[in-house]
Amino acid sequence: MINKPVAARSVSLATDGQLPAFIYDLDALRRHAAVIKEALCGPGAPEIFYAAKANPEAPILRTLAPFVDGIEVASGGELQHVRSILPNTRIAFGGPGKTDEELSLAIEMGVERIHVESPHELTRLARIAHAADRDVDIMLRVNLAGERSGAALAMSGPFGMDPELIQACTSILTSAPRVKLRGIHAHLASGLTADAMVQQSAEILAWARPWLAHAGVVGPAEYNLGGGMAVDYANPQNVFDWASYGKQIASLAGPDEVLRIEPGRAVSVYAGWYVTQVLDVKRAHGEWYAVLRGGTMQLRTPVTKQHNQPSVVLPMPATAGPRVEGEAVTLVGQLCTPKDVFARKVPLDSIAAGDVVAFAMTGAYGWNISHHDFLMHPKPQFVYLGEAQ
Repeated sequence: MINKPVAARSVSLATDGQLPAFIYDLDALRRHAAVIKEALCGPGAPEIFYAAKANPEAPILRTLAPFVDGIEVASGGELQHVRSILPNTRIAFGGPGKTDEELSLAIEMGVERIHVESPHELTRLARIAHAADRDVDIMLRVNLAGERSGAALAMSGPFGMDPELIQACTSILTSAPRVKLRGIHAHLASGLTADAMVQQSAEILAWARPWLAHAGVVGPAEYNLGGGMAVDYANPQNVFDWASYGKQIASLAGPDEVLRIEPGRAVSVYAGWYVTQVLDVKRAHGEWYAVLRGGTMQLRTPVTKQHNQPSVVLPMPATAGPRVEGEAVTLVGQLCTPKDVFARKVPLDSIAAGDVVAFAMTGAYGWNISHHDFLMHPKPQFVYLGEAQ
Protein backbone atom coordinates (compact mmCIF):
# COMPACT_ATOMS: atom_id res chain seq x y z
CA MET A 1 0.00 0.00 0.00
CA ILE A 2 1.05 3.58 -0.56
CA ASN A 3 2.55 5.15 2.56
CA LYS A 4 0.95 8.17 4.21
CA PRO A 5 3.62 10.80 3.40
CA VAL A 6 3.58 9.84 -0.28
CA ALA A 7 -0.22 9.81 -0.39
CA ALA A 8 -0.46 13.23 1.24
CA ARG A 9 2.12 14.71 -1.13
CA SER A 10 0.38 13.11 -4.12
CA VAL A 11 -2.95 14.71 -3.28
CA SER A 12 -1.22 18.05 -2.67
CA LEU A 13 0.47 17.91 -6.07
CA ALA A 14 -2.82 17.02 -7.75
CA THR A 15 -4.56 19.94 -6.07
CA ASP A 16 -1.80 22.28 -7.21
CA GLY A 17 -1.91 20.92 -10.78
CA GLN A 18 1.68 19.63 -10.63
CA LEU A 19 1.29 16.08 -11.90
CA PRO A 20 2.87 13.88 -13.16
CA ALA A 21 5.59 13.70 -10.54
CA PHE A 22 8.23 11.32 -9.30
CA ILE A 23 8.16 11.18 -5.51
CA TYR A 24 11.20 9.67 -3.80
CA ASP A 25 10.91 8.68 -0.16
CA LEU A 26 14.48 9.12 1.12
CA ASP A 27 13.59 7.93 4.62
CA ALA A 28 12.27 4.67 3.19
CA LEU A 29 15.40 4.34 1.06
CA ARG A 30 17.59 4.89 4.12
CA ARG A 31 15.75 2.20 6.09
CA HIS A 32 16.02 -0.31 3.25
CA ALA A 33 19.72 0.42 2.73
CA ALA A 34 20.33 -0.07 6.45
CA VAL A 35 18.70 -3.50 6.30
CA ILE A 36 20.96 -4.48 3.41
CA LYS A 37 24.06 -3.17 5.15
CA GLU A 38 23.22 -5.04 8.35
CA ALA A 39 22.75 -8.27 6.40
CA LEU A 40 26.09 -7.83 4.64
CA CYS A 41 28.50 -7.24 7.50
CA GLY A 42 31.03 -9.28 9.41
CA PRO A 43 33.73 -11.71 8.26
CA GLY A 44 33.48 -12.64 4.59
CA ALA A 45 30.73 -10.13 3.81
CA PRO A 46 31.00 -8.59 0.34
CA GLU A 47 31.60 -4.92 -0.29
CA ILE A 48 28.56 -3.12 -1.71
CA PHE A 49 28.98 -0.89 -4.76
CA TYR A 50 25.64 0.70 -5.73
CA ALA A 51 25.01 0.58 -9.50
CA ALA A 52 24.38 4.22 -10.39
CA LYS A 53 22.55 3.24 -13.59
CA ALA A 54 19.54 2.20 -11.48
CA ASN A 55 18.95 5.75 -10.28
CA PRO A 56 21.72 8.37 -10.29
CA GLU A 57 19.74 11.29 -8.83
CA ALA A 58 21.90 13.30 -6.43
CA PRO A 59 19.64 12.90 -3.35
CA ILE A 60 19.50 9.13 -3.97
CA LEU A 61 23.31 8.88 -4.11
CA ARG A 62 23.78 11.04 -1.01
CA THR A 63 21.21 9.01 0.93
CA LEU A 64 22.91 5.73 0.03
CA ALA A 65 26.49 6.89 0.57
CA PRO A 66 26.70 5.94 4.29
CA PHE A 67 25.48 2.42 3.54
CA VAL A 68 27.63 1.44 0.56
CA ASP A 69 31.35 0.98 0.01
CA GLY A 70 31.38 2.66 -3.38
CA ILE A 71 29.53 3.35 -6.62
CA GLU A 72 29.64 1.45 -9.92
CA VAL A 73 29.39 3.58 -13.06
CA ALA A 74 29.05 2.54 -16.69
CA SER A 75 29.98 5.64 -18.69
CA GLY A 76 32.15 8.72 -18.57
CA GLY A 77 29.03 10.79 -17.98
CA GLU A 78 28.06 8.72 -14.94
CA LEU A 79 31.64 8.94 -13.69
CA GLN A 80 31.70 12.74 -13.82
CA HIS A 81 28.21 12.94 -12.31
CA VAL A 82 29.04 10.70 -9.35
CA ARG A 83 32.39 12.42 -8.73
CA SER A 84 30.64 15.81 -8.61
CA ILE A 85 28.17 14.57 -5.98
CA LEU A 86 30.38 12.21 -3.95
CA PRO A 87 33.91 13.47 -4.63
CA ASN A 88 35.60 11.06 -2.23
CA THR A 89 33.68 7.87 -2.94
CA ARG A 90 35.30 4.76 -4.34
CA ILE A 91 34.28 4.11 -7.95
CA ALA A 92 34.33 1.07 -10.20
CA PHE A 93 33.96 1.69 -13.94
CA GLY A 94 32.34 -1.05 -16.03
CA GLY A 95 30.35 -1.57 -19.19
CA PRO A 96 31.14 -2.53 -22.79
CA GLY A 97 32.28 -0.06 -25.42
CA LYS A 98 34.43 2.32 -23.37
CA THR A 99 36.04 5.02 -25.49
CA ASP A 100 39.65 6.15 -25.20
CA GLU A 101 38.34 9.42 -23.77
CA GLU A 102 36.44 7.57 -21.05
CA LEU A 103 39.43 5.39 -20.17
CA SER A 104 41.63 8.48 -19.93
CA LEU A 105 39.01 10.18 -17.75
CA ALA A 106 38.86 7.15 -15.46
CA ILE A 107 42.63 7.29 -14.94
CA GLU A 108 42.57 11.05 -14.43
CA MET A 109 39.77 10.86 -11.86
CA GLY A 110 41.40 8.06 -9.92
CA VAL A 111 38.81 5.34 -10.49
CA GLU A 112 39.57 2.50 -8.10
CA ARG A 113 38.83 -0.36 -10.50
CA ILE A 114 38.22 -0.52 -14.25
CA HIS A 115 36.37 -3.61 -15.41
CA VAL A 116 38.00 -4.59 -18.69
CA GLU A 117 35.66 -6.17 -21.24
CA SER A 118 38.00 -7.40 -24.01
CA PRO A 119 41.65 -7.87 -24.99
CA HIS A 120 41.34 -4.87 -27.32
CA GLU A 121 40.06 -2.68 -24.49
CA LEU A 122 42.95 -3.89 -22.32
CA THR A 123 45.48 -3.05 -25.05
CA ARG A 124 44.05 0.46 -25.41
CA LEU A 125 43.99 0.98 -21.64
CA ALA A 126 47.62 -0.15 -21.35
CA ARG A 127 48.63 2.35 -24.01
CA ILE A 128 46.73 5.18 -22.31
CA ALA A 129 48.16 4.34 -18.87
CA HIS A 130 51.69 4.25 -20.29
CA ALA A 131 51.23 7.63 -21.99
CA ALA A 132 49.82 9.12 -18.77
CA ASP A 133 52.62 7.53 -16.71
CA ARG A 134 49.96 6.34 -14.25
CA ASP A 135 49.22 2.95 -12.74
CA VAL A 136 45.70 1.61 -13.22
CA ASP A 137 43.99 -1.21 -11.33
CA ILE A 138 41.73 -3.53 -13.29
CA MET A 139 39.45 -6.51 -13.05
CA LEU A 140 38.86 -8.71 -16.08
CA ARG A 141 35.21 -9.37 -16.80
CA VAL A 142 34.40 -12.99 -17.61
CA ASN A 143 31.16 -14.24 -19.15
CA LEU A 144 30.74 -17.88 -18.21
CA ALA A 145 28.40 -20.20 -20.04
CA GLY A 146 26.00 -22.08 -17.82
CA GLU A 147 22.44 -22.71 -16.75
CA ARG A 148 20.59 -19.38 -16.41
CA SER A 149 16.99 -20.63 -16.21
CA GLY A 150 14.90 -18.52 -13.88
CA ALA A 151 16.89 -15.38 -14.63
CA ALA A 152 14.99 -12.31 -15.78
CA LEU A 153 17.93 -11.35 -17.98
CA ALA A 154 21.05 -13.28 -19.00
CA MET A 155 24.06 -11.03 -19.64
CA SER A 156 25.33 -12.69 -22.80
CA GLY A 157 26.70 -11.27 -26.03
CA PRO A 158 28.92 -8.18 -25.73
CA PHE A 159 29.39 -8.38 -21.96
CA GLY A 160 32.83 -9.53 -20.86
CA MET A 161 34.89 -12.36 -22.30
CA ASP A 162 34.39 -16.08 -22.47
CA PRO A 163 37.18 -18.17 -20.86
CA GLU A 164 38.93 -18.73 -24.18
CA LEU A 165 39.05 -15.01 -25.00
CA ILE A 166 40.07 -13.88 -21.53
CA GLN A 167 43.15 -16.05 -21.79
CA ALA A 168 44.46 -13.65 -24.45
CA CYS A 169 44.74 -10.95 -21.76
CA THR A 170 47.63 -12.65 -19.95
CA SER A 171 50.25 -11.82 -22.57
CA ILE A 172 49.00 -8.20 -22.76
CA LEU A 173 49.34 -7.84 -19.00
CA THR A 174 52.89 -9.20 -19.10
CA SER A 175 53.94 -6.36 -21.38
CA ALA A 176 51.93 -3.65 -19.58
CA PRO A 177 53.62 -2.85 -16.24
CA ARG A 178 51.31 0.11 -15.60
CA VAL A 179 48.24 -2.15 -15.56
CA LYS A 180 47.70 -4.07 -12.31
CA LEU A 181 45.42 -7.11 -12.32
CA ARG A 182 43.38 -7.13 -9.11
CA GLY A 183 40.71 -9.71 -9.81
CA ILE A 184 37.75 -11.01 -11.80
CA HIS A 185 34.40 -9.37 -12.45
CA ALA A 186 31.34 -11.42 -13.44
CA HIS A 187 27.75 -10.26 -13.72
CA LEU A 188 26.02 -13.15 -15.45
CA ALA A 189 22.27 -12.68 -14.92
CA SER A 190 19.59 -10.55 -13.28
CA GLY A 191 16.37 -11.34 -11.44
CA LEU A 192 17.75 -14.13 -9.25
CA THR A 193 16.63 -15.22 -5.79
CA ALA A 194 19.08 -15.29 -2.89
CA ASP A 195 19.74 -19.03 -3.30
CA ALA A 196 20.23 -18.69 -7.05
CA MET A 197 22.57 -15.72 -6.56
CA VAL A 198 24.72 -17.72 -4.14
CA GLN A 199 24.80 -20.71 -6.48
CA GLN A 200 25.89 -18.46 -9.35
CA SER A 201 28.57 -16.86 -7.16
CA ALA A 202 29.95 -20.27 -6.24
CA GLU A 203 30.17 -21.06 -9.96
CA ILE A 204 32.06 -17.82 -10.62
CA LEU A 205 34.51 -18.44 -7.79
CA ALA A 206 35.14 -22.04 -8.86
CA TRP A 207 36.32 -20.79 -12.25
CA ALA A 208 38.02 -17.56 -11.17
CA ARG A 209 40.19 -18.79 -8.29
CA PRO A 210 42.41 -21.16 -10.27
CA TRP A 211 42.52 -18.77 -13.23
CA LEU A 212 43.75 -15.88 -11.07
CA ALA A 213 46.24 -18.13 -9.27
CA HIS A 214 47.77 -18.99 -12.64
CA ALA A 215 47.57 -15.48 -14.13
CA GLY A 216 49.00 -13.73 -11.10
CA VAL A 217 47.21 -11.03 -9.15
CA VAL A 218 48.46 -7.96 -7.33
CA GLY A 219 47.45 -8.08 -3.66
CA PRO A 220 44.47 -9.97 -2.25
CA ALA A 221 42.36 -11.54 -4.98
CA GLU A 222 39.13 -9.63 -5.66
CA TYR A 223 35.92 -11.12 -7.02
CA ASN A 224 33.14 -8.83 -8.16
CA LEU A 225 30.06 -11.06 -8.28
CA GLY A 226 27.80 -8.49 -9.94
CA GLY A 227 24.24 -7.57 -9.12
CA GLY A 228 20.94 -8.94 -10.36
CA MET A 229 19.04 -9.47 -7.10
CA ALA A 230 15.40 -10.26 -7.88
CA VAL A 231 12.69 -7.60 -7.74
CA ASP A 232 9.10 -8.86 -7.93
CA TYR A 233 6.83 -6.23 -9.54
CA ALA A 234 3.85 -8.60 -9.38
CA ASN A 235 4.23 -8.95 -5.61
CA PRO A 236 6.04 -5.96 -4.08
CA GLN A 237 6.02 -7.64 -0.65
CA ASN A 238 8.28 -10.39 -2.01
CA VAL A 239 11.58 -8.65 -1.31
CA PHE A 240 14.98 -10.22 -1.96
CA ASP A 241 16.11 -12.16 1.13
CA TRP A 242 19.17 -10.13 2.08
CA ALA A 243 19.61 -11.89 5.43
CA SER A 244 19.83 -15.35 3.87
CA TYR A 245 22.00 -14.09 1.05
CA GLY A 246 24.37 -12.37 3.48
CA LYS A 247 24.94 -15.52 5.52
CA GLN A 248 25.41 -17.75 2.49
CA ILE A 249 27.66 -15.44 0.47
CA ALA A 250 29.97 -14.80 3.43
CA SER A 251 30.50 -18.54 3.76
CA LEU A 252 31.95 -18.61 0.22
CA ALA A 253 34.71 -16.11 0.96
CA GLY A 254 38.20 -17.54 1.30
CA PRO A 255 41.01 -16.14 3.41
CA ASP A 256 42.64 -13.00 2.03
CA GLU A 257 39.88 -12.59 -0.58
CA VAL A 258 37.69 -9.57 -1.26
CA LEU A 259 34.15 -10.20 -2.48
CA ARG A 260 32.14 -7.36 -4.00
CA ILE A 261 28.59 -6.97 -5.33
CA GLU A 262 26.88 -4.29 -7.45
CA PRO A 263 23.16 -4.15 -6.63
CA GLY A 264 21.11 -1.36 -8.15
CA ARG A 265 17.41 -2.00 -8.76
CA ALA A 266 16.99 -4.06 -5.57
CA VAL A 267 18.37 -1.15 -3.52
CA SER A 268 16.45 1.88 -4.77
CA VAL A 269 13.33 0.57 -6.54
CA TYR A 270 11.05 0.58 -3.49
CA ALA A 271 11.70 4.24 -2.61
CA GLY A 272 10.10 5.75 -5.70
CA TRP A 273 6.55 6.55 -6.87
CA TYR A 274 5.36 7.91 -10.21
CA VAL A 275 2.18 9.85 -9.49
CA THR A 276 -0.22 11.08 -12.15
CA GLN A 277 -3.87 11.89 -12.76
CA VAL A 278 -6.71 10.38 -14.76
CA LEU A 279 -7.70 12.45 -17.80
CA ASP A 280 -10.40 10.19 -19.19
CA VAL A 281 -12.15 6.85 -18.66
CA LYS A 282 -13.76 5.07 -21.59
CA ARG A 283 -14.82 1.73 -23.00
CA ALA A 284 -13.42 0.43 -26.30
CA HIS A 285 -14.28 -2.91 -27.90
CA GLY A 286 -15.57 -4.29 -24.64
CA GLU A 287 -12.62 -3.21 -22.48
CA TRP A 288 -12.19 -0.28 -20.08
CA TYR A 289 -9.32 2.19 -20.33
CA ALA A 290 -8.15 5.00 -18.09
CA VAL A 291 -6.04 7.59 -19.91
CA LEU A 292 -3.48 9.14 -17.57
CA ARG A 293 -1.45 12.30 -17.80
CA GLY A 294 2.15 11.50 -18.77
CA GLY A 295 3.06 8.06 -20.04
CA THR A 296 5.75 5.48 -20.53
CA MET A 297 8.05 8.09 -22.07
CA GLN A 298 8.52 9.04 -18.41
CA LEU A 299 8.27 5.54 -16.94
CA ARG A 300 9.55 3.04 -19.51
CA THR A 301 10.01 0.01 -17.25
CA PRO A 302 6.53 -1.60 -17.56
CA VAL A 303 6.83 -1.58 -21.36
CA THR A 304 10.41 -2.84 -21.29
CA LYS A 305 9.72 -5.67 -18.86
CA GLN A 306 6.16 -6.31 -20.08
CA HIS A 307 4.64 -6.27 -16.62
CA ASN A 308 1.87 -4.43 -14.81
CA GLN A 309 3.40 -1.62 -12.78
CA PRO A 310 1.94 -1.93 -9.25
CA SER A 311 -0.36 0.97 -8.49
CA VAL A 312 -3.00 2.40 -6.19
CA VAL A 313 -5.89 4.75 -7.04
CA LEU A 314 -6.34 7.76 -4.76
CA PRO A 315 -9.91 9.05 -5.19
CA MET A 316 -10.31 12.79 -5.59
CA PRO A 317 -13.45 14.90 -5.10
CA ALA A 318 -16.15 13.88 -7.53
CA THR A 319 -16.12 15.59 -10.90
CA ALA A 320 -18.55 15.62 -13.79
CA GLY A 321 -16.19 13.34 -15.72
CA PRO A 322 -16.62 9.65 -16.53
CA ARG A 323 -16.32 6.92 -13.88
CA VAL A 324 -16.33 3.13 -13.87
CA GLU A 325 -16.81 0.83 -10.88
CA GLY A 326 -16.02 -2.83 -10.30
CA GLU A 327 -14.26 -3.41 -13.62
CA ALA A 328 -10.84 -4.40 -14.86
CA VAL A 329 -9.23 -1.27 -16.32
CA THR A 330 -6.13 -0.86 -18.50
CA LEU A 331 -4.04 2.14 -17.46
CA VAL A 332 -2.48 3.98 -20.41
CA GLY A 333 -0.65 7.25 -21.04
CA GLN A 334 -0.90 10.09 -23.55
CA LEU A 335 1.39 8.72 -26.26
CA CYS A 336 0.18 8.01 -29.80
CA THR A 337 0.99 4.30 -29.59
CA PRO A 338 -0.91 1.27 -28.25
CA LYS A 339 2.30 0.30 -26.43
CA ASP A 340 1.94 3.19 -23.99
CA VAL A 341 0.60 0.94 -21.23
CA PHE A 342 1.38 1.09 -17.51
CA ALA A 343 -0.77 -1.89 -16.53
CA ARG A 344 -3.35 -4.10 -18.26
CA LYS A 345 -6.77 -5.12 -16.94
CA VAL A 346 -6.25 -4.05 -13.33
CA PRO A 347 -9.27 -4.96 -11.14
CA LEU A 348 -10.48 -1.72 -9.58
CA ASP A 349 -13.26 -0.80 -7.19
CA SER A 350 -13.58 2.56 -8.88
CA ILE A 351 -11.69 4.98 -11.07
CA ALA A 352 -12.80 8.36 -12.43
CA ALA A 353 -11.49 11.32 -14.35
CA GLY A 354 -9.58 13.49 -11.89
CA ASP A 355 -8.48 10.64 -9.61
CA VAL A 356 -4.79 10.23 -8.78
CA VAL A 357 -2.91 7.03 -9.67
CA ALA A 358 0.34 6.34 -7.82
CA PHE A 359 2.62 3.74 -9.37
CA ALA A 360 4.92 2.06 -6.88
CA MET A 361 8.44 0.65 -7.39
CA THR A 362 9.71 3.44 -9.60
CA GLY A 363 12.86 4.25 -7.62
CA ALA A 364 15.01 2.43 -10.19
CA TYR A 365 15.00 2.48 -13.99
CA GLY A 366 12.18 5.00 -14.10
CA TRP A 367 12.83 8.49 -15.41
CA ASN A 368 16.52 7.91 -16.18
CA ILE A 369 15.89 5.02 -18.60
CA SER A 370 12.93 6.61 -20.40
CA HIS A 371 12.59 8.42 -23.75
CA HIS A 372 11.65 11.78 -22.26
CA ASP A 373 11.18 13.92 -25.34
CA PHE A 374 8.88 11.71 -27.39
CA LEU A 375 5.84 13.92 -28.25
CA MET A 376 7.35 16.74 -26.15
CA HIS A 377 4.92 16.52 -23.24
CA PRO A 378 5.81 18.56 -20.12
CA LYS A 379 8.44 17.03 -17.86
CA PRO A 380 7.31 15.64 -14.50
CA GLN A 381 8.00 17.24 -11.13
CA PHE A 382 10.60 15.67 -8.82
CA VAL A 383 9.85 15.59 -5.12
CA TYR A 384 12.08 14.22 -2.34
CA LEU A 385 10.56 13.35 1.02
CA GLY A 386 13.08 13.44 3.87
CA GLU A 387 16.62 14.71 3.56
CA ALA A 388 19.77 13.14 2.18
CA GLN A 389 22.35 13.08 4.96
